[in-house]
Amino acid sequence: MIYEAHVRGLTKQLEALPEDLRGTYAGLAHPATVAHLKDLGITALELLPIHASVPEPHLVAKGLDNYWGYSTIGFFAPHAAYATQAAQDAGASAVLDEVRGMVHLLHEAGIEVILDVVYNHTGEAGDDGPHLSFRGFDDTSYYAHDDADPVRYADVTGTGNTLDLTHPRVVQLALDSLRYWAQEVGVDGFRFDLAVTLGRRPQGFDPDHPFLVALQTDPVLSGLKLVAEPWDVGMGGWQTGNFPAPMGEWNDRFRDAVRQFWLSDPKEASHGRGTAGVRELATRLAGSADLFGHGRMPLARGPVASINMVTAHDGFTMADLVAFDHKHNEANGEDGRDGSNDNRSWNHGVEDHVEETDDPLDPAGEIAPLRRRSIRNLLATLLLSAGTPMITAGDEMGRTQRGNNNAYCQDNEISWVDWDLAPWRKDLLDTTRYLLELRRAHRALRADSFFLGLPRHTVSTAVPDLVWFGSKGKMLDHAGWNDHARRTVQMLRTGPADGAHDVLLVLNGSLDDAIVRLAGLEVAGSERPSGWRLVWDSDWEHPADRHEDPETEVVGVGSKVVLEPLSTRVYVSV
Repeated sequence: MIYEAHVRGLTKQLEALPEDLRGTYAGLAHPATVAHLKDLGITALELLPIHASVPEPHLVAKGLDNYWGYSTIGFFAPHAAYATQAAQDAGASAVLDEVRGMVHLLHEAGIEVILDVVYNHTGEAGDDGPHLSFRGFDDTSYYAHDDADPVRYADVTGTGNTLDLTHPRVVQLALDSLRYWAQEVGVDGFRFDLAVTLGRRPQGFDPDHPFLVALQTDPVLSGLKLVAEPWDVGMGGWQTGNFPAPMGEWNDRFRDAVRQFWLSDPKEASHGRGTAGVRELATRLAGSADLFGHGRMPLARGPVASINMVTAHDGFTMADLVAFDHKHNEANGEDGRDGSNDNRSWNHGVEDHVEETDDPLDPAGEIAPLRRRSIRNLLATLLLSAGTPMITAGDEMGRTQRGNNNAYCQDNEISWVDWDLAPWRKDLLDTTRYLLELRRAHRALRADSFFLGLPRHTVSTAVPDLVWFGSKGKMLDHAGWNDHARRTVQMLRTGPADGAHDVLLVLNGSLDDAIVRLAGLEVAGSERPSGWRLVWDSDWEHPADRHEDPETEVVGVGSKVVLEPLSTRVYVSV
């Protein structure tokens, strides 16, 4: 369970910390911060870049900073500004010791540390950028140049320059840096920004690029957690699923499918337009075998190679996905040119009003419950799908960036996690904890190999590992999968043969109530399971609502239940 966070942004407003520790490496490892991560069930903390970086000149001119830190200038030094003032005053060794101490304390809490690293470009920017280091050392060796105009840089990163990883010394630089952070600092892995750039040859992306081969074979690096951002902005830049094992990859297809099903399609349906059906979402729920199941050893990577995400640092937060149809990046000073226009979000009828209440006098009061349910649907789909889930810091408690979907230069309250929680945000935090508890408690929700729709080798009876059903309790056939109007689906994931529970996920993506006949399997003349208990409903504002819901009583296979519009239910076998 990965938690993507910014060192400064996560704790800058956390009042449980002493003021001098807020926004620092030490603050990240403070018991209050660690307790939050542990209570959630986080097993790996993925940190936005902490390599020494510099802001771009155009940001400095506007009084802004490169808050995200994707502007590296020192691959062997931590960014000093994230250290406590005492460490900064004591010098570079004290800053490094604070980083090491952070990693050590997180390890003691059972949390791994993954660093987001930027080896695709540097902070020297484009042709008119500053001369800081590599440009002066050996410009033609370190940076890729345009074959048609060798004086100019080749740019497949969108930053003005591209490090040339076809040159042995640039590859050596990157590998030496990675080993340093693994051996000297003790981190557990790396997430590679714009990783396609790292595997580019003159003819395009090559999964057998020497740098990628080195990651697989290096005795220090090959055993770490390695994650690719599988795209860049050059020709042929989308390569999701094409990186070699043991790398995991950010799954943008998962992100788009989940947003499409729960947000874009309902928005279209509310205007009388068509929807996309359930096929794409089902593929993502099952671990994206179409993306990660090919290669030299088909199916070997397993669903854990898919880093499932609905949001990340780049884009809308989860709360903003349900409150904004359009990006609002005015604070960036780029006249709205920055940030993605393909957000697949839905404001549910009113733009903004993220912190609305249920007050009927509030313009957004009527839609507030549906917005909250939409967030819960997004969370449940993320946390209960096959694959490795990644949650963005603050999504578990409804953080907003006020509609800014590219807050890379906002080192302020727009980007910082707000720990002052309104009641609905406290409920959401408890819901996130509960969903992760369900994931931990039921092995049927933690797939380490791709589903085949066949019995597991450890099961003596003919029980398939995964079966899909429609709302009437019948297995989906070819026509059902291709029905774009279908908005209700049941996913039955069977547990191992040693008594583990089966789990039934029921999704209603329509704008109307859905009458669903709960699915089951007939095995050797009997039904498996014999009954279902409702353990979670996205209509519940808080997990404790299950104690007041009469439908949590055990019901038999084939029983009819009614799901609210745009809702998710989780049943466990009895």
